[in-house]
Amino acid sequence: MLKGSRDGILKRVQPLSIHGQISSDVFFTNADEEDGPVQMARVGPEAVDRHLEPGDRITLQYLLGSVTSVTRTPTEG
Repeated sequence: MLKGSRDGILKRVQPLSIHGQISSDVFFTNADEEDGPVQMARVGPEAVDRHLEPGDRITLQYLLGSVTSVTRTPTEG
């Protein structure tokens, strides 16, 4: 995917420090396959919504095949 978004289900967020640079590993499944394979994206802390919890529906923004941001999907109603 060059540019776009996909919906997913958050499994967990793991903070990570590499040489003092903080990142987050975001583990998720596709929203269509909640029991499908778990995927992982590494993004900076500014690119992840705060207070995400496992089981939350999320939207992942992609650019050139890489995840650039992870946000909670707004609930309807």
